[in-house]
Amino acid sequence: MNKNQQQAPIIINELNVRSIDRSRKDIASWRAALVAAEAISFPNRSRLYDLYEDILLDGHLSGVIAKKVNAVLNKGIRFESDGHHVAAMDELIRSLEFRTVVRTVIETLLWGISGIEFMPGAKLALNLIPRKHIKPEKGIISFEQSGETGIAWAGRNNIWIMGDQKDLGLLLKCAPYCLYKRGGLADWAQFIELFGQPVRVMKYDSYDDQTRAELRRILDEAGSSLAMMIPRQADFEIKDGKQANSDGGLQNSFIKALNEEISVTVLGNTETTNSSRSAGYAQSRIHQEQQYEITRADIAYTAAMLNEPQFLAILRSYGYPVEGGNFVFAKGTDVDHLEKRMAIDKQLSEVISIPQSYWYDTYGIPAE
Repeated sequence: MNKNQQQAPIIINELNVRSIDRSRKDIASWRAALVAAEAISFPNRSRLYDLYEDILLDGHLSGVIAKKVNAVLNKGIRFESDGHHVAAMDELIRSLEFRTVVRTVIETLLWGISGIEFMPGAKLALNLIPRKHIKPEKGIISFEQSGETGIAWAGRNNIWIMGDQKDLGLLLKCAPYCLYKRGGLADWAQFIELFGQPVRVMKYDSYDDQTRAELRRILDEAGSSLAMMIPRQADFEIKDGKQANSDGGLQNSFIKALNEEISVTVLGNTETTNSSRSAGYAQSRIHQEQQYEITRADIAYTAAMLNEPQFLAILRSYGYPVEGGNFVFAKGTDVDHLEKRMAIDKQLSEVISIPQSYWYDTYGIPAE
């Protein structure tokens, strides 16, 4: 790396990194964290990002996020200069460090901000900067996650901060659904515990203490299912709500609705993750096309970030041949779309002359 980067102190070693707050979170916690993050005078994202870490334990949310991120990570990337493939960059692109950079770029859409510190050395090496320490409003990386003092990143060539100052990421919108879902699952578990086994009711004469004692002994030895002992002369009725919700369908539909909201927020659709009863080929196809649009936007964003002058300058400092070149993603493989496009292009080629480069660019065919 260049001389300035080699002399710069390693910022990650200066930070006092705290553990994630794993205390119980609810909607009130989300709203309080949002207010703190949007404060004008002293904005602080620490509580909000702790809440993000907590909701990422949700299986459905983590699944749709993996789907969004992998749709970009699994696309082929190559480096080109003047339209020609630069083979010297292939080893870098295949490295785990480069995949970490790509993953961090796309995760910026989820969190709002991300930061990478590139380390001195002959090959690309990096540390991820804890997001709770990045203060975009002040342009510093704070020593304490809730502190107001730290190291300014302006002018530091080995620090790359991504994201918009006001953006709090897609996880902000997903958080309420995950929190409500957690409560819904708890209610469902309680419903199963109460009504998943039959209620045992034993009656005895109110004056017969010996029978009462014998019944209690029998119930104690017969297991832990819900049991009741009442005098025969007393009226007894269980209001369990099972007539309207006999199989827990109310909780199930509530959780399903929350999962669908999470899918739409992250992926822009539901049918590519879950299948509804009314889903058919046409509906699934429309949802798939919607996800293709989201994925194409994610790829365009990632490509723009990888081709940022700052990142290219960082790669140049490691000795990579990036001068005059740029990163290019492989073309999409939506077969149905390409078939329709091919049919139209064939008809057009009979009427007008189409440059050879058009076929290479449109269908992702290497020009060499």
